[in-house]
Amino acid sequence: MRGIHYWNWFKNHGDETRTATPCSNKLLPANFIVLFLSPLIILFSSCQKVIDVDIENVPKKYVVEGIVTDQQDSSRVLISTTKDVSESGGFDGISGATVTVTDNAGFAINFTEDSAGFYSAKGFKGVIGRTYGLKVIINGEIFTAVSTMPPMINMDTLYISDELLFGEERKLANSTYQDPPGKGNCYRYVQYINGEKSKTIFVNNDDYTDGKYVEAKLWYLAEDENDDDEIETGDSVRLDFLCIDAAVYKYWFSLNQSATGNSQSASPANAVSNISGGALGYFSAHNVQSKTIVVP
Repeated sequence: MRGIHYWNWFKNHGDETRTATPCSNKLLPANFIVLFLSPLIILFSSCQKVIDVDIENVPKKYVVEGIVTDQQDSSRVLISTTKDVSESGGFDGISGATVTVTDNAGFAINFTEDSAGFYSAKGFKGVIGRTYGLKVIINGEIFTAVSTMPPMINMDTLYISDELLFGEERKLANSTYQDPPGKGNCYRYVQYINGEKSKTIFVNNDDYTDGKYVEAKLWYLAEDENDDDEIETGDSVRLDFLCIDAAVYKYWFSLNQSATGNSQSASPANAVSNISGGALGYFSAHNVQSKTIVVP
């Protein structure tokens, strides 16, 4: 399960998000794990105490979602609020915020509001190796975060393979790269099928692949025959390969843990944010590489 705030936040963005956990050099979807846990949950349900959770009227929180990339005009900050389960979906953008990004080279960039909740800096391009600070002021409240853009690790290839999962053949995107020696490298993969962003979140680090040549298979479980994440012959598949820092990896990984119930906490929790001041969300300085393939 997800924490109440983040479940509502993803609904507000019009996105139901699935997650994938790192497992050696393969990425297994989080709901793959859930399938194996389900019988245990049923088996021990008679021993569990029922706890009523009040999910209505939860205090609203600000959600700050900021990125700085090495691609010109692609850095942005989204600011919204959470909603109760009973409220209708949609992005609840916050206007009138002051958004500033600084770096350790002494530069300061003011992000301007393009539309409610969307802030950007025209012509701005992040630099690999620099540390960036984010400062957001909303109605007197201040939220800050820091992220360092890691070195670029080249994505060598993107190809499609046919794999069997529960007796069903499925086409999967595969990425290869050389992980450099020394632990601490973290990665995120964002997949687009025919221009539509896939719902599954893929993240990995080099805990088990340090210094190795990695072949990452982007596993997912289709929910039905019309699942948008399913890859078919003739589809155009684009994969963005992001080198992210450890704090941002922890955010995505903890989101996965909350979603699958693998957290050490007895109750649902929000993802571990790197934003100080009480807001939800994350701030990521990362580099991006993209490859596209038409599925044979």
